[in-house]
Amino acid sequence: MKIELSDEAFRYITENSKECDKETAFVLSAQNEKYLQDAKDNGAHSIISIKDVANLFGIDKIKIVGITGTNGKTTTASAIYSFLLDLGYKTAMQGTRGFFMNDKIVEGKSLTTPSVLNTYKHIYQAVAAGCEFFIMEVSSHAIAQKRIEGLNFELKILTNITQDHLDYHKTIGEYIAVKNSFFEDEGKKLINKDEKKAAFNFKNAFTYGIENPSTYRLMAYSLNNATSGIIQHFQEVVPFTASLHGFFNLYNLMAAIAATHILTGKKLEEIAEVVDNFAGVSGRMEQVSEEPNVIVDFAHTPDGIQQVLNALKEKELLVVFGAGGDRDRTKRPIMGKVAASLAKKLYITSDNPRNEDPQNIVDDILEGIEDRSIVNVELNRKKAIEMALNEQKDDEVVVILGKGDETYQIIYDKQFPFDDREVVRELLKQKDTSKVI
Repeated sequence: MKIELSDEAFRYITENSKECDKETAFVLSAQNEKYLQDAKDNGAHSIISIKDVANLFGIDKIKIVGITGTNGKTTTASAIYSFLLDLGYKTAMQGTRGFFMNDKIVEGKSLTTPSVLNTYKHIYQAVAAGCEFFIMEVSSHAIAQKRIEGLNFELKILTNITQDHLDYHKTIGEYIAVKNSFFEDEGKKLINKDEKKAAFNFKNAFTYGIENPSTYRLMAYSLNNATSGIIQHFQEVVPFTASLHGFFNLYNLMAAIAATHILTGKKLEEIAEVVDNFAGVSGRMEQVSEEPNVIVDFAHTPDGIQQVLNALKEKELLVVFGAGGDRDRTKRPIMGKVAASLAKKLYITSDNPRNEDPQNIVDDILEGIEDRSIVNVELNRKKAIEMALNEQKDDEVVVILGKGDETYQIIYDKQFPFDDREVVRELLKQKDTSKVI
């Protein structure tokens, strides 16, 4: 990716050594330093650092907020983005859902945290659009690979730490250490006080929580129909309501409310007034159909599955799920165990199998399930969803997990069109017995 610049000795900058020429400067980073000689051999105009790019792009003119954690990054980032916009601030957001500026989508979905130069390009665009804040999700891969190199964060946020990505990080200890390394500096940080695995530099640290004393504490809450709560910050005690469902979303809302308070300095009461405007994130606890009741969620970790199913524990649940191929195998039996403990029936199927045999992935999941009498195995995801819908009774809820608002399925290295929500709508339309939202 080349970025064109005006008023510089070079016309373009790039982080790809193959794109270098006499008009193009090579941006050297921790990720591409092994290609430095290749850049020179291709006739790069010059070699510049990430710090040089930050100066060129005026990145110090915007407040950057970074959110990391196993679950909740996308919802928390989206909530902060929504609150700031509703409070009158020009704001940009980068993450799993894409790149947004001032309530408009600029780019579609990509990596949770793109390459260094891609992130700098987005920040540059946000500065040019007059944005005061840049909200970004920060993955564990991005921290380990230094894809956030050179960024000065106004605020860093930790949602939680549970098991994920052990295909990359190898051990849970390494994964925890990578997450916590994001919070070693003396900058402002907002930490989930109820997360026992969190370790951070106490200087300039704020906390939020429900179970433990914290800077921002949820004093009381209700999960009937929607969500309501009372948040306390020292002497301020403020109620709020929200349309999100599930106990886990209380943490996401608390993080977003606290972050907005820290970033803007506005009264909590004023922030609480805009909370209910946030309708949530597509593919996260998304009700696709009312009658019959069908919910789609992105949950793809043991903790994520537990949180979603616990939020619906008053109902009898028919759960459709699988696990991604070429990813952490150790979490699969745990996912099976968790799902089996909370569901009436399980429909185990393919997720994004990639280069793995889908049956082998299912076998890994089954290892964690003692009572196989509640299990149906159907490798064809559409057929598995159809099976659950056909067996659903009036008071039961079909919950489809793992892909959320993804619009594709990855088989080997190819993407095929597949959207859980559209599949449900199509199947229900065929049955013609639903009220589809």
